[in-house]
Amino acid sequence: MLTQSVEYALRAVVFLAKEGEPRTTAQVAEATQVPSAYLSKILQGLARAGVVRSQRGIGGGMTLVCGPNELTILDVVNAVEPLQRIETCPLGLLEHGVKLCSLHRRLDNAMKSVEDAFRNSTLADVLADPNPSVPLCGTADSAEG
Repeated sequence: MLTQSVEYALRAVVFLAKEGEPRTTAQVAEATQVPSAYLSKILQGLARAGVVRSQRGIGGGMTLVCGPNELTILDVVNAVEPLQRIETCPLGLLEHGVKLCSLHRRLDNAMKSVEDAFRNSTLADVLADPNPSVPLCGTADSAEG
């Protein structure tokens, strides 16, 4: 349902939220197991969308523009690939007009549920979840234990 780019963006912002301090693209790539060149493009898009900011120089790197309690999963998803809602018949059937058929209405309702769930989940919520699995990839430490 979500593209690899969205998955990578979510991993990156969760990592940045967890760290709380600027991190280089290389550090984010290593921690999230995302190819560095691909991650760089994703982070550039997130910066253009106002989700992250880049700071050059010593102690620089990528940081979140706002706190994890203000940034929702929907903000990140929409910055990379906005969720597509069905507003008119995707088949262009004139007899359907703006009144969706029962199939497309159900599909749009499902997308609305996903959109609502993402809108109501902040990065702080993700980090506060008591699940012992960290919402990133495994690390060298976790592989050894």
